[in-house]
This record gives sequence, structure tokens and C-alpha cells, in this order.
Amino acid sequence: MNIINEISEIISEAFEKCGYDKNLGKIALSNRPDLCQFTCNGAMAGAKLYKKPPLAIANEIVEKIHSNEVFDCYKEESALRKDIFSKIEAVPPGFINISLKNEFFENYINKIKSFDDLISQKFSDKIILDYGGPNVAKPLHIGHLRSAIIGESIKRISKALGYNTIGDIHLGDWGLPMGLIITEIKERYPNLVYFQDNYTPSESDSLPFGIDELNEIYPTASSKSKLSDEYKLNAQEATKKLQNKDIGYYELWKKFVALSIEDSKKIYADLNVDFDLWYGESTCRDYIQKLVNTLIEKGITYESEGALVVDVKTEEDKLEIPPIIIRKSDGAQLYSTTDLATIMQRIEMFDPNQIIYLTDNRQSLHFTQVFRCARKGEILPNKTKLEHIGFGTMNGKDGKPYKTRDGGVMQLSELIKTITEKAYEEISDRISNETTEKEKREIAQKVGIAALKFGDLYNHRSRDYIFDMDRFISFEGKTGPYLLYNTARINSIIKKTGSDGGRIRIFSDTEFDIIFKILFTEDIILRSFNEKAPNYLCEHVYEIASLFSKFYSESNIINEESEEIRKSRISLINLVKEVIISILDLLAIEHVDKM
Repeated sequence: MNIINEISEIISEAFEKCGYDKNLGKIALSNRPDLCQFTCNGAMAGAKLYKKPPLAIANEIVEKIHSNEVFDCYKEESALRKDIFSKIEAVPPGFINISLKNEFFENYINKIKSFDDLISQKFSDKIILDYGGPNVAKPLHIGHLRSAIIGESIKRISKALGYNTIGDIHLGDWGLPMGLIITEIKERYPNLVYFQDNYTPSESDSLPFGIDELNEIYPTASSKSKLSDEYKLNAQEATKKLQNKDIGYYELWKKFVALSIEDSKKIYADLNVDFDLWYGESTCRDYIQKLVNTLIEKGITYESEGALVVDVKTEEDKLEIPPIIIRKSDGAQLYSTTDLATIMQRIEMFDPNQIIYLTDNRQSLHFTQVFRCARKGEILPNKTKLEHIGFGTMNGKDGKPYKTRDGGVMQLSELIKTITEKAYEEISDRISNETTEKEKREIAQKVGIAALKFGDLYNHRSRDYIFDMDRFISFEGKTGPYLLYNTARINSIIKKTGSDGGRIRIFSDTEFDIIFKILFTEDIILRSFNEKAPNYLCEHVYEIASLFSKFYSESNIINEESEEIRKSRISLINLVKEVIISILDLLAIEHVDKM
């Protein structure tokens, strides 16, 4: 359902019947709700087209509306009626101010049977959403948080709008880092079966270490390679053998990649983040030579100091855009090579309409180069849109990238543990004595994660923000715990009423405000998707919860004497609960039933 479209249809009909372009009749939400609910500025644009004063045109439109001649578009099954306007007037210098009767909004809200009914527009494009992007054999840390939770929310928002969206984590699992890991494993465990001549894979093959040692291996290997040329050469040789699919190296690589993915999945699951594809850079390896050959055949490559490069700058560039390197002088590929090969693979496997990349803002230049090269090399159809969505950094109270007290980078598992414990302390005095210890821990987990995620998502993803755990975990203000508390409170009220609701009616200004806010949820969802910015949904759901809290404090529900009013309010709070829970789900935040 879309109120703006339906009202615009009536206003457009009036413009057309008055001899003007019907496209001038589009309306928008008013930014002065004290004056009107909606406004149309079509008369302002019409004044230039038809050489008339805008106020004269606006008055013509209003008179035509009052004449009831514009309801040819009226459909009996719609919520529209000829007496829907409580006010429609032309005001200087030529705006049309519009307000609708409460009965109109009552008719609309009573057609909402589920959250899906609030979304009238559905899209069918296929989208590949590339987000997450951790490296294997490295622990997930706080720097991986924003990509995971922003990406998961964008994916869910797009799916709610009907898009066929496929989330791909795009692991860093190829190149020299893998050779460094294999080299260090060989130094520690030289007798492993994977390093034996004539090695034959067996189901019994395993690793002699767990995830903790694996996460320690890469930084050790990286440090050694900087101190020893021999070690570095060994790592380069190991990388070459892996990429040539040496059976032992390749099987060892598969084993430690699987171990790393298993650990990452547990942490992402705690964050309520789930990927459709667990592909990595390695997945596109069979496309790399095809990519290089294609770019060479197009005649857009040339050699520069032994490297194969492509110019991607344009005359319009105000900043210098360097050439993109396709192959280094030693024959090695870079991220740019695998990213381009991955585009080629995604086109062949999925034929998407869009490929969206979510990374921090610092990778903007990289994706500008990659996208331009992809277009110049014609490795994707014109219909496929490429988009990079950047996000800012999460900073400490000192304004610098967030660090632990000892100056290190906090692991995500430690962050989740810390905020869950803090949530447990906060809910201890709030929660019912009848709640078991297991239930308390489960609620604390949800409250903690809600605090963490909402605290991040509430900020526009392009901006840096201050990570303040004390503020995020608060049950007051614009926080995740505040929203969860309100869903639990609504649930408690619904259980106490013990009766079904009835037709929703408007008996107070606050009830009107709640209904009005809910009915424009679709607009917020569309804006959140179009700008790839979940913060608009965060603000929207907070406003709904805040209005409910105000409504609860000033209205009788359980003890209301009028059966009509009581049933109306029961239906309204049921709808509020579903809307809040559904929006939280779009933000990948789990609700709680009690607190």
C-alpha cells in the first residue's frame, strides 16, 4: 500500500482535467506537519511551463478537487473516498497543502494484516552483495564488525523489497598469505603427510593444531618473512605450488581454510549474520587467465616496468587515477586481478543486474579502478550495475580507531563476550524472578548484540562514529535495549488482555501519530535500500517505539471501560509489536518476548 501514490493519482487527475501535465500532481510528505500532512509543489513548476502565476494554478487544482470531478480513477476496493480530504488549500506562493480525514487512515490501517502488507512495491532484479571480506586463518576482529552488520541489514532490506539478493562473504583465501601460512606450518610440522613425496589424500588426514594456533601462525609467518629473505622466498615458492595445485599443499590449504571458516561461522552466527555463499578469492582462480586474455585481446593492456596494466583515468577526473595493475612483473596477481576475475565469474554463474561491494571508505579508489577496467574490457553486460558502498570507521572516545586498553585490536569474540556480560548486569534488576538462569543468559545475549548492532547501525554508514559501550547498552534513548524492552512490554500487555482486538480507530493524537508513522514504513525501507543506509530504519523504529511508550503512559488499554476503544487499542499494539519486530529483523536484530 502506498498512500502517496494513491493521493498523487487524484491530484494528477485534477491537473490533467485543468489542462496541465498530470505529472505535476505528485505529492510528498510535508516538512511542516503543523500545517498539513502532504504538499504538492506542481503549480510552481507549472507556472514556468504555462506562463501563469503558480498560486492561480494551485487554486484551479483545489477548486477541481472540491468539484468532485477528479474521482474517475476511484476504485471501490481501495481506501479512497470522495470525502477523504479534511483540508486541501492553495497557499502562497503556489503550494497545495493537503490533509486527510482520520477515517481514511483508519480504513488504510485496518487493511494491514501483516508487515508484508505495508510494502506495495516489489522488485525482481538479481543482486550479488559482496560484504564481510575477512581473511582466512586470521581471527575476526572489531574491524570486521561494520561490514558484517551493515551488509546483513542491506541484504535483508533488499530481500524484503523482493530483490533476489545473494550475499557473498568473499574470503581472502589466496595469494602470498596462504604461502606464508603453509611455510610456517611446514617449519613447525615438517613430517606432516601433506609434505611427503607421492602424497595421496585420505579421509583420515587432519591438522595437528586447532583454531588458536592457526590464528597465531600467519602473524608469525608475516614477521619472519620481513626478517628473512630465505623465508620469504620459501613462502613465494609455496604460493606458486599451491596455485599450481600441488596435491599436498592444496589439501593442506583446504583443511586450514575449512577450520577457519568453521570458527568464523560461529562468530557470525552470534551476530545473527548469515552468508549465502562462502566463496573466496580462490573461487575465481580458473577465470584469471581468461580475464587476462580478454583484456589483452581488447587491446587495452600495456607493459609498465614489466607489469601488465590498464589505464582507467578519464579527462573528467579531478584527482589522479593511476593505472590498474593486472599482473605484476614477477607474474603474480593482485586483489584487482581477482576482483575482476570474480566479476567475470559472477556474470557467468548468476547473471546479476547489480553487484554491490561493501567495504570501508579507504577502498574507494580500488573499486573505481576495478569498475572502470571491467567496463573498458567489456567483461560484463551494460545492464549490470557495479556499486561500491563505503563505510566509516568505529572510533574510541579519543576519536581514533577503537583499541583495547592495552592498545591492541579487540577480537570480535571478545567484544561479543564483553557486551553480553555487561547486558547481563543491566538486566539482572529488571528481569522477572521466575526467569531461569539459562533464559537470563539468552536474553542477555540478545540484548548485548542488539546494543552493539543498533549502536552501529543508527549512524549513517558513510560516517565515522564513537563506540560507547555504556551508552549503547542503556535502556533509555535511541538504543537496541530500549527497543527490545518495548517489544517485551507490549508482549506482556497482550498476554494480560486475554481478548482479541477489533477494528482500529483513532481516539487520540498519539494513536494517529502511531498509525501515520506505520503507514509510511515502506518509504523508509525504500530510502534505506536506495541509499544503502539502514540508519533511516533505525530512526523510524525508534520513533514508533517512542510513540508507543507515550501512548502507553497516557492511555488505558487493559482497564479501558469502552469495549470498542479497548479492542481497538489491543489491535493497534499488536500491529506495533509486529512492525517493531519486523524492522528489527531487517536490521538483523533478534527481539525478546519477556524481560
